[in-house]
Amino acid sequence: MNYRITAIVLLAALLAGCSGMVFDAPTSTATQTASPRPPTETATVTPTPSITPTFTETPIPTPTWVSQGPGHVQVPIFMYHHISISPIDSRYYVPPDKFADEMKLLHDWGYTTITTSMLVQAITQGTLLPPRPIIITFDDSWGSQYTNAFPVMQQYGFTGLLYTVVGYINKPSGVDTDPNYLTTEQIKEMAAAGWEIGSHTETHQDVTVMTDDQLHYEIVQSRKDLQQELGVPILTFAYPNGDANSAATDYVHFAGYIAAMGATGFAADQGVSNLFELQRCEIKGADDAKSIIRFLPWLGDPSFIPTDTPTPTSTPSYTPIPTWTMYPTSTSWKATQTP
Repeated sequence: MNYRITAIVLLAALLAGCSGMVFDAPTSTATQTASPRPPTETATVTPTPSITPTFTETPIPTPTWVSQGPGHVQVPIFMYHHISISPIDSRYYVPPDKFADEMKLLHDWGYTTITTSMLVQAITQGTLLPPRPIIITFDDSWGSQYTNAFPVMQQYGFTGLLYTVVGYINKPSGVDTDPNYLTTEQIKEMAAAGWEIGSHTETHQDVTVMTDDQLHYEIVQSRKDLQQELGVPILTFAYPNGDANSAATDYVHFAGYIAAMGATGFAADQGVSNLFELQRCEIKGADDAKSIIRFLPWLGDPSFIPTDTPTPTSTPSYTPIPTWTMYPTSTSWKATQTP
């Protein structure tokens, strides 16, 4: 009996222990970890090669052209002769370095060369011209106009106007410092580059003292001869030395020229009243980039004006002062004297 009770008690204890194990056992606090995924492949960043910047020259904006005329217009006209060194400081010789400085200043100050046709149209009808128009002329057909002026003008995008003497073409000039006149080929090359050709007579004589026949030959025939020789239109005329009278002007009209040039002038004023004797400013050998400013109606930045370069003074070669040993001694001198 006691054994049964004991067994029952033991059984109940066992059941209670099992029950406690079931209900009181601590639950696992470990969190289930998902199987790790393989790392996502990260794209390798390829460095972008650095681009070396290329510097494109900023184009200079084309100046806005403005309407001028009809009637009075402002267009300076320059006149040159030789572009070479003068052996006697002649006014007609402009040294090449001075000429280059003058063209550079005009370029830096915004001047643009125009044709006589454009000038005449502005005077007679009105037309658009660049803000600072200019005409650059060369008289007498000197060879230095091709060798020394033409390349400089091309450098700055300028064109000029050759006033050509028919009888001088293809001839030696007889001047040592400018030995040849322009050739037909040289004139054609300059015309192909945009230069104008005008007549400066057949023989470069004073047209104010000529007969009608002579005027016809120098003014009318010269235009025909130049057009036949060069194959380009000859639209304007330049009076030799700027000398003109009513008879000469009548023949210029009769020959069909649209305008004519004088050789003297100090302003840029052009108009109907002087269409057949336009004002030209002579640029002389004594001028430079500073002095030509007096002829310009529009000025620019003064920093573009070349500064004076002092001319080095040549040091005379040293001549030694003679010593007395170079001359006879007093003894020898006395020996030569007659008592």
